[in-house]
Amino acid sequence: MQEVSVPAFAPPVLRGSLAEIPFDNAREAPSDAVLSRKDVEGAWWDVSAEEFAAEVLAVAKGLMAEGLRAGDRVAIMARTTYEWTLLDFAAWAAGLVTVPIYPTSSAFQARWILQDSGAVACAVETKEQGRLISQERRQLGDLAHLWQFDTGAIGHLKSLGKDIPDAAVAARRATLEPDSPATLIYTSGTTGRPKGCVLTHGNFFAEVDNAIELLHPVFKSVSKDPASTLLFLPLSHVFGRMVAIGCMRARVRLGHAPSIQTEDLLADLAGFRPTFLLAIPYVLEKVYNTGRATAEKMGRASSFDRAARIAQRYGKALEAAEHGTGPGPGLGLRAARALYDPLVYRRIRAALGGKVRYVICGGSPLGRRLASFYEGAGIGIFEGYGLTETTAAHTVTPPLKPRLGTVGWPLPGTSVRIADDGEVLLRGGQVFRGYWDTERAEPVPYLLDGDWFPTGDLGALDEDGYLTITGRKKDIIITSGGKNVTPAPWRTGSARTPWSASAWWSATTARTSRP
Repeated sequence: MQEVSVPAFAPPVLRGSLAEIPFDNAREAPSDAVLSRKDVEGAWWDVSAEEFAAEVLAVAKGLMAEGLRAGDRVAIMARTTYEWTLLDFAAWAAGLVTVPIYPTSSAFQARWILQDSGAVACAVETKEQGRLISQERRQLGDLAHLWQFDTGAIGHLKSLGKDIPDAAVAARRATLEPDSPATLIYTSGTTGRPKGCVLTHGNFFAEVDNAIELLHPVFKSVSKDPASTLLFLPLSHVFGRMVAIGCMRARVRLGHAPSIQTEDLLADLAGFRPTFLLAIPYVLEKVYNTGRATAEKMGRASSFDRAARIAQRYGKALEAAEHGTGPGPGLGLRAARALYDPLVYRRIRAALGGKVRYVICGGSPLGRRLASFYEGAGIGIFEGYGLTETTAAHTVTPPLKPRLGTVGWPLPGTSVRIADDGEVLLRGGQVFRGYWDTERAEPVPYLLDGDWFPTGDLGALDEDGYLTITGRKKDIIITSGGKNVTPAPWRTGSARTPWSASAWWSATTARTSRP
């Protein structure tokens, strides 16, 4: 048996909840831009910390006016939008628990989550989603409220709560502690129906506070451009959710991009111009493949391929230098890279918005070939590993010490153990306590003795404590889009998309200033 631990970089949060973040931001830096919204003409407008806190308060009052009680579950079925994040924080301010549903879920999938969680309210984005949930309401005895974002649900809640005093919301917030449930995220296992992972406010604090400290250059401004990101990963996935909360915690300007269609996303990236991004491998594969296809149309495919090989060699040389096993890129390699930078690499970076210095990539492994290419193109790779049950990342490659092919060291404040049978066991403040029990309306303890979480993954630790994932104890499919697909559980129900649960993530650092 092997084991490695890393001390926490951030002190544990002993009181309060995520609901306090908007109000703390408004008190400490009221004029700071914490979010941006896109108008119908495509222009982005900043939302200050003070403005966002006021909206959170107004919507929380509306939720209370609707009769929702502390601890009630509220489902959200929508794409990645400003309203999603607003309702998330407003629900917490009202003492509620949020339950994400993928916007493309089938009626069968949505009904199961709503039934199992006992949700009393559901917010959807579109008429089609509203119709889908409405058709299931006869079988959803607990569901008393259904709101629709694109028909003015937020405005309705604000209006409804005008007579609720501020003190009533403050009293609800005061009931929450770090061990209070914040969200139920349903994830597929290797057998059976999806189970609700009960993640607490303390789980998220342990995750984001240590991630912010470890990846300080990502979340803190290190140039003339304040840190910002455009989120297009689903907020129904723990990875996107963790980063949204981390951005609010670090006061990083956050934008939302609901469409991941190539044309829409490229336009949003060009308009928002983030300093770092979150992406699944599919997006980075798409950028690479689009760049090569463009070069091929121009009769320059061979030139692109040479640039790719040079970038891969350059990336591997940088990695060797950072580990002390090589001298770094030689003069000839540096000259070749400099030649191709304006022809290829700069265009790759421009496709990601032009100002991107960092990318956090997750959902499935990026692959050594593509990772080396981005490293050489000015985007260094930090791979990591985590699950829904660990509030996203549990390991991450330490800054300046990437080791391609591994998933890094434990996140500060966590431990990794390899059991005698090779299974990866995880422990730390961001590890959940158990799965949701519908009848008891509380989590059922799931951890092993010593608070270890059995992941079901097989792995190994090297002599420096880097973790490598080698397989699964039971079959499961993880696509390049980050989807965790279990074929067996869904034979009885139709689905428009496979279920998703994070089983891998990687943090990618863009070092555009490197020689």
